[in-house]
Amino acid sequence: MTSATETGGVTGTRDMSYDLIWYVESCLDNALRLETYIQDAERESDNEVVELFRKAQADSRKGAELGKGLLRSRLDGG
Repeated sequence: MTSATETGGVTGTRDMSYDLIWYVESCLDNALRLETYIQDAERESDNEVVELFRKAQADSRKGAELGKGLLRSRLDGG
């Protein structure tokens, strides 16, 4: 952000909506990135790491879904 008082004048999107959009995008990006890491661990037959990354991927998907739901309700005026 350009300043501590930015409330959408620069972006046209209120800070909290922007923050939620960023959060959802970050969660989804993380889920995609973890897919590569899962494949790497599978190639190495490292099931412990595969399990860790799959759990992290599921958590990222869950975070994205929670964020999308909250963003949806905020944009709908709820």
